Order: sequence, then C-alpha cells, then structure tokens
Amino acid sequence: MGLLVLLGVGRGDTLEDAAYLARKVAGLRVFSDEEGKMNLSLAEVGGEVLVVSQFTLYGDTRKGKRPNFVNAAPPGEGKRLYEYFCALLAEQGLHVETGVFQAHMEVHLVNHGPVTLWLDSSERYQPRRQTG
Repeated sequence: MGLLVLLGVGRGDTLEDAAYLARKVAGLRVFSDEEGKMNLSLAEVGGEVLVVSQFTLYGDTRKGKRPNFVNAAPPGEGKRLYEYFCALLAEQGLHVETGVFQAHMEVHLVNHGPVTLWLDSSERYQPRRQTG
C-alpha cells in the first residue's frame, strides 16, 4: 500500500516548495480507517511512496499542438529539488522508492480507490475559497 507521486518541478520552484510538498504528501490522510473514512496517513498504514520525476506536468498545450515545456525547471534544478523532496520524505520515516531522473520508464499503477490529487506548492500562498 502506498502512493505514487508524479513530481513536476517548475521554473522558479524552491527548497521551500519541495519541503511544503513533502510535508503535505507525508501527512495526507487518504487511507481508510476501520470505519472506511479517509483518515490515515502513509506512516499510519505503514505505506510506501514511489516518486517519479514528471516534467511533462508542465506541458503547456494552450497554443498549437506540440506541448511547450518552458515552465518546467531546467534539468539540473529539477533533479536537485526532486532529490531533496525524496530525502525529506525519507527523513519523515517513510520508505521511498524513486524513478530514474530523465529516463524513459514504464510505470504500472494499480489504483485501489478513486483518489487522485493535484498538489501545487504555489497554492499555499492563495487564500482558500469559501464554498457552499
């Protein structure tokens, strides 16, 4: 049991962004408790995390038919923040596996539930919208 994290590092991302996301991922309560409520974190279920670098998350397809990756971090910076993010997860006691940075990989996912989340470190600066 665990999480697959597709980590996109953007141009201008910082160590603070990586730290924020590592804390957020480690603390997410997305695993079911004994009552079936999403109430448990990775550590609480003894889960693992696979982190795969995914610069293509920054692919901008608004213009033309070929994605533009200008908003993705340059490879050296992307790798530095990717490795830092993974190290921070491990420091929190989580078992972390990684993909190979800049490699073509085949990743298989078996999803036991309907949960897919998008986390964006830039959103921590924006006030929450009230609903309902």
